[in-house]
Amino acid sequence: MEARIAELRYKEVISVEDGSRYGYVGDIEIDLETGHVRALVVPGRRRFFGLLGREEDRRIPWNCVRRFGEDIILVQDRPPLQVSVTGTDLPEQQDLPR
Repeated sequence: MEARIAELRYKEVISVEDGSRYGYVGDIEIDLETGHVRALVVPGRRRFFGLLGREEDRRIPWNCVRRFGEDIILVQDRPPLQVSVTGTDLPEQQDLPR
């Protein structure tokens, strides 16, 4: 599937964890040195019909994007855990909650 940046504005961003609807893509962040997409930006919701301004924009890191559909983008609220192959990043036994 191919998509242009302009087409992303018509896709609704939805959480795969709880089905929350965040809104539609308003912008994207791109690393100009590497050309990689860093994040999707969803504009904050209007407060009291826009009279009280907007909530903060929601920035969704690119590694949280799970799937693109015809009219939706599925995202995780938190980035996936990084699993260490060597095991050096695992907490010590005494650090584990009981």
